[in-house]
Amino acid sequence: MTALLDIEGLTKAYPGVVANQDVSFRVQPGEVHALLGENGAGKSTLVKMIYGLVKPDRGTMRLNGAPYAPAEPRAARALGVAMVFQHFSLFEALNVAENIALGMENPPRARDLAARIAAVSETYGLPLDPFRMMGELSAGERQRVEIIRCLLQDPKLLIMDEPTSVLTPQEVEILFHTLRKLAAEGTAILYISHKLEEIRALCDTATILRLGQKVATCTPREVSAAHMAELMVGKSLSVPAREDHTPGAVLLAVSGLSVAAATPFGTTLRDLSFEVRAGEVLGIGGVAGNGQDEVLAVLSGETPTDPGAIMLQGAPVGALGPNARRGLGLLCAPEERLGHAAAPDMSLTENALLTGRLRQGLETGGFVDWAKTRGFAQDIIARFDVRTPGPWVAARALSGGNLQKFVIGREILQDPKVLVVNQPTWGVDASAAAAIRQALLDLAQGGAAVIVISQDLDELLEISDRFCALNDGRLSAPRPARGLGMEDVGLMLGGAHGMHEARV
Repeated sequence: MTALLDIEGLTKAYPGVVANQDVSFRVQPGEVHALLGENGAGKSTLVKMIYGLVKPDRGTMRLNGAPYAPAEPRAARALGVAMVFQHFSLFEALNVAENIALGMENPPRARDLAARIAAVSETYGLPLDPFRMMGELSAGERQRVEIIRCLLQDPKLLIMDEPTSVLTPQEVEILFHTLRKLAAEGTAILYISHKLEEIRALCDTATILRLGQKVATCTPREVSAAHMAELMVGKSLSVPAREDHTPGAVLLAVSGLSVAAATPFGTTLRDLSFEVRAGEVLGIGGVAGNGQDEVLAVLSGETPTDPGAIMLQGAPVGALGPNARRGLGLLCAPEERLGHAAAPDMSLTENALLTGRLRQGLETGGFVDWAKTRGFAQDIIARFDVRTPGPWVAARALSGGNLQKFVIGREILQDPKVLVVNQPTWGVDASAAAAIRQALLDLAQGGAAVIVISQDLDELLEISDRFCALNDGRLSAPRPARGLGMEDVGLMLGGAHGMHEARV
């Protein structure tokens, strides 16, 4: 059988780094083909070359047996190659049909397009109302918009980058049903994900990259997730572990916290009440857009509240700003790495200063102690295995996984009493994710209270003592994480199982 996509010797280098070196593999019609590798392995560069965003230095590609070298994404789409990116490209103030029209070369009349959207979405089990405003849709529904936009192009190859990172377990099953239907009709799917059990459940073949080179091909169903992870990183991975323990005193208490949404498409927090104790990890799960960012903002002090709504070791801190809370030991790491957790154009040294100034004593008499600040940055780099030439490098130059390790390490090394992290391992490879989870467990083992907000349910069930779900700005009653089934978790995320005022 002629391969749908045949890649031979693809190479791409940038100053100081070879992103892909002599990569070769084939994707057959109707095949679900996984592309695996740790952060910085070259996956993104490779799919960008396939989609026409990057031009290879050497090597060839063939599509349906014909030479294939798209100069831009428009040329790739015209030949039947479509891509759903990890970060959505959607406008909240427009409706579904208007957003889809923006991604089409020659969109039909609005009425005809709406009819096609309704028909295609129904055919593939992804129902969408063409006239709903984007800002009203859940993360799962927004992903449907991106997929339907691609399906309207009748693709022969569909590239998907981390497609399940914002979905509930039930939505993942719906997506997999759709992808299997597409594959049965002959569409090939190139699937990128760090969720290896999903790869085993869905994919026919996996190509594994390490440091820009292809190192293995395997059949995911015939090997374990641990084996694939070891192929990705070139070594055995340790599983995060912690000792049995009894939580200590309450360190953070939130009572009757309600905060109106700051923007028309934000989420209003409704009567949140919970406690976190010393030595405890509290996991908060939720599909994107249900109030995660708002919860972190009120806990960090970016959004002030009534003084008594948030108590830190018995003292009211609701009216305090971020720096005052940091001084008292309440530290936070937001989801957005570049622009919120780190300033993109500042060096790692300068980014270490931004949040470590008070607790690390990085200034004296109003003057920055740059030698001490560089030492702090170097300590983060060394202890959290941040792959970078040195602390003088700009934050934006790091891969996503390495920047995430730097951000999490920066907060952990400040010895917080309470640490709140949102999406600590989003888009991070298996090795880095394991290291970050172990660091959070070690912090709790040392007596801190840790709140982990995440859409990765496996992660939450692995490291949490207790689990609760965030749905439309409301928090569920807590349940012990040990023994909690994925079906129960999915129902909690959807609003069932005690979504009422709860004392956590």
